Amino acid sequence: MAEAATGTGKTLAYLVPLLASGKTALISTGTRNLQEQLYHRDLPAVLQVMRQGAKTALLKGRNNYLCSYRLEQTRATGRLRNPVLLRQLQQVHAWAQRTDSGDLAELVELPEDAQIRPLVTSTAENCLGSDCPRYEDCHVYQARRAAMRAQIIVVNHHLLFADLALKEQGHGEVLPEVDVIVIDEAHQAPVVAAQFFGTTFTHRQVTALWNDALSEADAATGLLNEIRAAGGELEQAQREALLAFSAVPRRVALSQVLERQVPEKILTDLDAGLEALAGRIKALEEPSSGLQQIVARCRQLQADLALFREPQNDYICWFEPRLRGFALHATPLNVSKIFAQVRAPLNAAWVLTSATLTVNGGFDYFNARLGLEDSRNMVIDSPFDFVNRTCLWLPRQLPPAGDRQHTEALLQQVMPLLRANRGRAFLLFTTHRALRDAAGWLHEYSDFDLQVQGEAPRSELLQRFLDNYAADPEGAGCVLLGAASFWEGIDVAGAALSLVVIDKLPFAAPDDPVLQARSAAIRQAGGNPFVELSLPESVLALKQGVGRLIRGHQDYGVVVIGDNRLHTKGYGRQFIDSLPAMPRAQDQAEALAFIRARHGQHLNPVE
Repeated sequence: MAEAATGTGKTLAYLVPLLASGKTALISTGTRNLQEQLYHRDLPAVLQVMRQGAKTALLKGRNNYLCSYRLEQTRATGRLRNPVLLRQLQQVHAWAQRTDSGDLAELVELPEDAQIRPLVTSTAENCLGSDCPRYEDCHVYQARRAAMRAQIIVVNHHLLFADLALKEQGHGEVLPEVDVIVIDEAHQAPVVAAQFFGTTFTHRQVTALWNDALSEADAATGLLNEIRAAGGELEQAQREALLAFSAVPRRVALSQVLERQVPEKILTDLDAGLEALAGRIKALEEPSSGLQQIVARCRQLQADLALFREPQNDYICWFEPRLRGFALHATPLNVSKIFAQVRAPLNAAWVLTSATLTVNGGFDYFNARLGLEDSRNMVIDSPFDFVNRTCLWLPRQLPPAGDRQHTEALLQQVMPLLRANRGRAFLLFTTHRALRDAAGWLHEYSDFDLQVQGEAPRSELLQRFLDNYAADPEGAGCVLLGAASFWEGIDVAGAALSLVVIDKLPFAAPDDPVLQARSAAIRQAGGNPFVELSLPESVLALKQGVGRLIRGHQDYGVVVIGDNRLHTKGYGRQFIDSLPAMPRAQDQAEALAFIRARHGQHLNPVE
């Protein structure tokens, strides 16, 4: 276990010995972007320097690869009427004629959230496997076969933990056995593990099942009307579920929803609808492979539903509203036990590394989350000159963190810094409400180019932020406003970003159902949920947010954290001590002086 700050060379630290040893290795990164960077930039550079010819492979989840069979089906049914979908389908079909890998990342003009993607890719549920007529030229299986022959395989956390979950369930595995498993950006691992070691049931799964059933029936002469009639009960149950769950506006424990707002009969009717559809298909004389797969998917959805109809003590069952739909989640109460069981039979060394693993200088909290108490640990401090190139300002004259006036008061205090800095700032918020309030205030009282989370995909907002500085470094400047997803995984080096403002300490919402359940378990065991759960989670999140500022030796800037609890609460010292050794500005004037000295500007503060 290694906590190594940005700039220490974590990637080199594991790639060089891996390649030198000749061991087979699986390297897992936090996101697809990091996966691409590691495979296409870092790994080739190291191979070249070491004069190595090791075989490498890039492996993604199946939803990143074109499924030729589903592309043919989608084109053949002719049911698409949406002009955007039709245009995207034409793009995919034209690209399919020339691609070798089938990786949709090649099709750069197709957005990551393109509506056509689910119609031209497969899932573990709808894949026909060796029964597929296009199995021999399947892009997913070609990628997996290449991985089996490679010494170094680069994956992402979602694929890694999806595979470990399959192993835990006793099913076949996707990833090959290796000598070493490296988890980079390891701070994300507990959350991803909880997602894949749990169960999720969504309305979209049912919708996809129903659409695929109609497509398969359409391909079999004379069955469309019959299957449509058989699915009437499922369609009705789905409509009633959508209507009932739409009345629940936020994440909440499922037990608080059922009967009070949503009748338990909703889940019973969904189960009955799935049973009716599966039963009718099974009654056919010779159902196609595709229709047999529909039956298997019905059975899996029924098994998932059973977990919510009769919850188990080891799982936290909760509801989540989604755009035009809903999701039911069953999250393990204790991920560490499952992870330990999965890890035990694997004859591999494990290396976990990240810039944010420790709390109070120790690994105890992180190790306990994944059951890694027997690990060997090291901490490598940052090579960057925080003492001379950074400044930390903790404004004191602010309303309490929970006060609705807090956001405006903080903006009024940091506005002189924003103007002196010519924008070039990230404003990071703990709630979307505060983000919206801040965006509205800045639209009214400033002329910055504002890039606001929710108004465009994250990658597009970041590119606009960079383009603004590149086009006019001395202009009014750009300010990016983001919530949770912008606190990590964003890498802006150089003068384009030299001010990071964090509105409050990033404590999880107290009404979060997973936090509530885990807190209750800690309390029942005689522990203190705040000290053992809420506080360390928040410390790690703050370290990630502050880490956006300094990404290279030439970077510089100011961090502002607008939360009085850093001064008034005893635990405030834990947060400050967890941060790099940044000199403290005592007031706004000192923070402004630092900015002016760095920029060589002589601007007067704006009243």
